[in-house]
Amino acid sequence: MTTEKFRIERDSIGEMQIPADAYWGVNTARAVENFDIARRQISVYPDFIVGFAQVKQAAARANKEIGVLDAERADLIDRACQDIINGELHDQFVVGVIQGGAGTSSNMNVNEVVANRALELAGRELGDYEYISPNDHVNASQSTNDAYPTAVKLGLVHSTQNLLAEYELLQDSIMKKAFEFKDILKVGRTQLQDAVPMTIGQEFHGWATTIGEDIDRIRDVLPMVLEINLGATAIGTRINAPEAYPEAVLRHLREITGYEHLSTASDLIEATSDTGSFMSLSHVTKRGAMKLSKVCNDLRLLSSGPQAGIGEINLPARQAGSSIMPGKVNPVIPEAVNQVAFVVAGSDVTVSFASEAGQMQLNAFEPVMMHVLMQNSTWLRRAMRTLRVNCIDGITANKEFSEAQVAASVGVSTALNPHIGYAAASRIAKTALKTGQKVADMVVAEGLLEADRVKELLQPEALAGKFPESSEIGNLTAEEIAELERKIDSLDPKELGSPIA
Repeated sequence: MTTEKFRIERDSIGEMQIPADAYWGVNTARAVENFDIARRQISVYPDFIVGFAQVKQAAARANKEIGVLDAERADLIDRACQDIINGELHDQFVVGVIQGGAGTSSNMNVNEVVANRALELAGRELGDYEYISPNDHVNASQSTNDAYPTAVKLGLVHSTQNLLAEYELLQDSIMKKAFEFKDILKVGRTQLQDAVPMTIGQEFHGWATTIGEDIDRIRDVLPMVLEINLGATAIGTRINAPEAYPEAVLRHLREITGYEHLSTASDLIEATSDTGSFMSLSHVTKRGAMKLSKVCNDLRLLSSGPQAGIGEINLPARQAGSSIMPGKVNPVIPEAVNQVAFVVAGSDVTVSFASEAGQMQLNAFEPVMMHVLMQNSTWLRRAMRTLRVNCIDGITANKEFSEAQVAASVGVSTALNPHIGYAAASRIAKTALKTGQKVADMVVAEGLLEADRVKELLQPEALAGKFPESSEIGNLTAEEIAELERKIDSLDPKELGSPIA
């Protein structure tokens, strides 16, 4: 029943007025009333919405194949899901990211939007659930308790693929700087004290390597996330799911997503209550964020100054740094990345507590896990983009300053230690610190080594070792980078309300 602006929908609790042009229905409306908490709708995570539509599409195809749904309804549901996968109707997913009910509100929001879009495709009025029902048809052979976690996992994998692409772009950018600075000597530091010489390129190479390690660790955990419980229904006993359904829906989901490593858990009761894969993904994401934050700490220290700090590198000036100190410029990009890393670390605690809080045959707290894991991936991906584009790519090195520090550093005495003995090297180092004399000049003056020999021992390669020239990272062309960025951006739309959307 409809009026000019509203239609009336009913559930077991009673009637509600629904905007006549809304694709969502009464279950969604109640959730919006109940969970006005975060004021962030699930549509803020498009990868999750796409993952949910893929679950519903696979279910429709499987139900058609095994005879649960007639071809006409199944095909309409299939087409509606494809529209959502293509990016349509995302503004209709309006329930909050924080919700009770183990994801039922999200599941019903999806069921209602798919049903109403299918009704529209059939030329029928929105809300004509006698023909296509959110529960009886869109949700056929499913429960929230298997459809929702499967959708979360797909959304996380979709988002993580983009995160990995940004990781690779950042690693490439840092490695390019490593090659650019590979011959510039600097003083190495341990515990913030002067150590032996190295090159600025070696320092950047180390950062590129550590990022590569986290790329590998994230890839290692994805097969765990791709184990699903679709077909388990309410608690894993497969009630209301036909015998042939789990195999059929898995096959269709693999085809729709392209994820050949999708698998159905061997113990569906265990899988329905288990959230271990969410914890594992959270842990490796936190690991990567903490290591990236350490790199940003180093960038801030190495660029400190410009007159009274370390000052070996220059970060691009991005904005005025003070409302009172003229000309001050701060390392705002690394600082922003640090803050994202702090959020990721806190989110890991949230996932751990939410996972532990599961009871019996279900964990009711998957919505908050979805929220923080999707936020981690999204924010970290965007933080790495700004770090790369607005910081790393524009870094320059203060070559003369860094090499002058090496020449004046007592750390070079370590390279002479095997040739003049520890006692003599220690004595000369202490004297150099007191007098400001250069170690090399003192060694020659005392007749411990010839000048040519000292010069040979203090060559850059002798002091810092060889740069690993064989690296295959850092070779992306500008065209390849731009194409990869376009691919990421096509799957990462701006959030609603952004002033630069």
